[in-house]
Amino acid sequence: MHPILARGGRLALYLGVWVLVGTLFATLLGSEAALDGSRSLAVALPLAITYGFFCLSSWYVSRSTPLATTGAVRTAVTALSAAVMSSGAWLLLARLWLEALSRRGAAFDAATLFRTIDTLLFGFGLLLYLLSLALSYLVAAFEQSREAERHGLEARVFAREAELRALRAQIDPHFLFNSLHSISALTASDPSAARRMCVLLAEFLRESLALGSEQRIPLARELALARRFLDIERVRFGDRLSIEIAAAETDGCAVPPLILQPLVENAVTHGIAHVVAGGTIRILTSRTASFVTIAVENPCDPDRPRRPGAGVGLANVRARLHAAHGEDARLSAGERDGSWRVELTLPVGAATAQSPLRVQA
Repeated sequence: MHPILARGGRLALYLGVWVLVGTLFATLLGSEAALDGSRSLAVALPLAITYGFFCLSSWYVSRSTPLATTGAVRTAVTALSAAVMSSGAWLLLARLWLEALSRRGAAFDAATLFRTIDTLLFGFGLLLYLLSLALSYLVAAFEQSREAERHGLEARVFAREAELRALRAQIDPHFLFNSLHSISALTASDPSAARRMCVLLAEFLRESLALGSEQRIPLARELALARRFLDIERVRFGDRLSIEIAAAETDGCAVPPLILQPLVENAVTHGIAHVVAGGTIRILTSRTASFVTIAVENPCDPDRPRRPGAGVGLANVRARLHAAHGEDARLSAGERDGSWRVELTLPVGAATAQSPLRVQA
């Protein structure tokens, strides 16, 4: 269906434009054929409104001969042919309308008036149809531009989602490898701890898989996942590992799923594991009107061995943040006074603050 005919509001606006055209046409008729105002309007308005429906065909002509794929000669011939046929049909309709008015007592001779205005009618109809066709081509060009923009945006979104899926897929095998290695080490020294770790690992994986393809999860849920991961590691480290989560004003904040998992894993692998006395891993959150900040802190031994591949987790998190938020998200990491701190800053929408939650173990 023609887009103008699809909605009543558009059709009313379109007919209003043609009433204005009919008024202009009546003025031309009055000067050309010496008709008074009422007779000029009686002739011009019905003809103009009727021709408005003729000109709707220009929309179909513009789509049958798109400028991008149709040669200039063919486009010009098609446009002129459609304009001539429409104007010719309008001319015939005008003759019939003048005769009908004459039979109803109009004070003019239909044949004489038609001979006086036929050239004006034909030229005016030709011009109006070509203008309608030009507008149809402009609308088509605008729609094509919008469509190309939409396709480009969809392509960028699909590429971003593919990148996020690839980055997220790197997390699970790496974490699973480390966990299975820990379970393997415990099977000889502490079989009951190995079994307990298997159960905790299964629960963690079940909850992780439940995330499915979610692009964002509540920050509170992400903190719970981080806590569950650290509970797995406590089986291996016992009292050497303490956990402190201070989550303030997180209500309404959403983050990419498992964004903290590589950070807490690094805190254990490169921090607690190299400190003889162990220590506390802290996860702290704060927020402003526009951003939420998440910090992961752990003690570290400045003389610890630098293992090959260190920094892969940070690079993965940084890439995921960039893919999800562009330049609006930041990651910083550094060591100070025997403590390693990684800080994430992510954009966040308006949220209602909730009272701080402090968990210690």
